[in-house]
Amino acid sequence: MGEMITFPSNGHEASGYLATPESGAGPGVIVIQEWWGINNHIKDVCDRFAAQGFLALAPDLYNGRVVAEPDEAAKAMMALQLRDASKQMAGAAKELVQRSGHSGVGVVGFCMGGGLAYVLAANQPELVKAVVPFYGVIPWPDAEPDYAKIQAPIQGHYAEHDDPSSPEVVRQLEERLRSMGKSVEFFIYPGTEHAFFNDDRPEVYHAQSAMQAWDRATQFLRDSLND
Repeated sequence: MGEMITFPSNGHEASGYLATPESGAGPGVIVIQEWWGINNHIKDVCDRFAAQGFLALAPDLYNGRVVAEPDEAAKAMMALQLRDASKQMAGAAKELVQRSGHSGVGVVGFCMGGGLAYVLAANQPELVKAVVPFYGVIPWPDAEPDYAKIQAPIQGHYAEHDDPSSPEVVRQLEERLRSMGKSVEFFIYPGTEHAFFNDDRPEVYHAQSAMQAWDRATQFLRDSLND
């Protein structure tokens, strides 16, 4: 269902995994990777979006690299240049607008990608029409986006037991976004840990919460991208 493609990115060429629905058309969703890279789980998420009628593109922010160990992943994430990643994500969003024929895209991100989903929405407010961060963290001290620039509604999915994105941190961000007049709804899933949506990680995967989050996210994206 999916394939690796290349697309323009600020005068350069970037790559990503594109999954296309059987109809060949649909609203576009950018899928932003966890700190592991474009691994089988992220490709599967794109394929699942395509099965739901979305055109899904995961920009390869690690440029072909996939890591499996947490230490390696942490190093790869910290080595990521936010400016380069922002350009690649923007290029992916523009590519999807062109391919889908819709005026904007949704963005879904996991862990590191959840934080970057906010970054893309703040940097490209005219293109991003919906933001869906899963246990999103902003791992770089200088990477916090200008939340005030986000125009899209936000639906967040967070774990009850998650040190970087604890319920207290999540609720503080929710209140901060609301105080700016943003449309925001955050869900915290009881009994879950960070990465509860990742069914390639049985030690943290929580099937019931993952299914509930998926149903909420896909409906939210349909409602937000129905132009």
